[in-house]
Amino acid sequence: MNNFTEVFKTFDWEETKRSIYAKTSQDVERALSTQKRTLEDFKALISPSASAYLEQMATISQKLTQKRFGKVIQMYVPLYLSNECNNICTYCGFSYDNKVRRKTLSNMEIMQEVAVIKKMGYEHILLVTGESNQTVHVDYFKKVLNLIRPHFAHISMEVQPLDLEDYQQLTPYGLNTVLVYQETYHQEDYKKHHPKGKKSNFDYRLETPDRLGRAGIHKMGLGVLIGLEDWRTDSFFTALHLDYLEKKYWQSKYSLSFPRLRPFSGGLEPKVTMSDRELVQLICAYRLFNEEVELSISTRESPSFRNNIIKLGITALSAGSKTNPGGYAVEPDSLEQFEISDERSPEEIAEIIAAQGYEPVWKDWDNSLAI
Repeated sequence: MNNFTEVFKTFDWEETKRSIYAKTSQDVERALSTQKRTLEDFKALISPSASAYLEQMATISQKLTQKRFGKVIQMYVPLYLSNECNNICTYCGFSYDNKVRRKTLSNMEIMQEVAVIKKMGYEHILLVTGESNQTVHVDYFKKVLNLIRPHFAHISMEVQPLDLEDYQQLTPYGLNTVLVYQETYHQEDYKKHHPKGKKSNFDYRLETPDRLGRAGIHKMGLGVLIGLEDWRTDSFFTALHLDYLEKKYWQSKYSLSFPRLRPFSGGLEPKVTMSDRELVQLICAYRLFNEEVELSISTRESPSFRNNIIKLGITALSAGSKTNPGGYAVEPDSLEQFEISDERSPEEIAEIIAAQGYEPVWKDWDNSLAI
């Protein structure tokens, strides 16, 4: 297969959904008893039938995570550079049709934000923008990376999908990780939620991780926005995508995130809801399916949920996050992309992690060793 689109087109959404919901307790028990789990096993682990086995799944997930990652939690923080965006997305506060004041940080403003973030103790930063090619383009990203590279051990980016040549240009500037969420793998619903802008091109977005793999990016982040479509089916396609990428671009590392639809200015009610128990089931299912993948939980989730998930398979947490450009120092009251739920400080989160016998890690040691 030349790219994931070719794999994706061999699967039918409704048929896949029926297959997941048809899994029985016997299928779940078979998946739990094996050491090497397949995509069919993953279907069983995310099925309604697996709900009764959650305690067993959590126990295995904890053991597998400690075996591979130890008892550490990576700490990271987002830095929103711009809320300018040319896309209309029904679920996002930065959507083009949301009439708000737009802002893109200047060099001086970026360094003001960096100063606050560094005081928090962070060495791992995630750069985030809206998708506006006229303003936040490759040359802007080069300038930002060059500016902040001396201050951080690990730089991740969550911006618009770029061409292969663009990613090849950015990696020498210190770009380590790129996150690109498909939002939903349901192609018809994807069109409904992205009616205007470059993001409306489903295939271009779907093939972005292939371009990242060819560019030799160190780590890729995948995920869907939970609430747009049936979470079990979307999660299966995420697992399918991960499985394909790991086999084809085995040199890269991979991470998964679990963003649930949160309120924003303009609002979108979730098509489907996912309970906390179901999110725990999904996190454990991914860990049982893949021992190597990093699993991240953001401040979208509540304090109590984040407290309880630390031991069950998560490897990375954000804390003290601001989802607006200038939110840390320059312009705290500018428009947020979405409302956060956990507003506790990084120090508080670090204390909670330590209280559970885990170590909060502020620096990406693998990256420092690679340098």
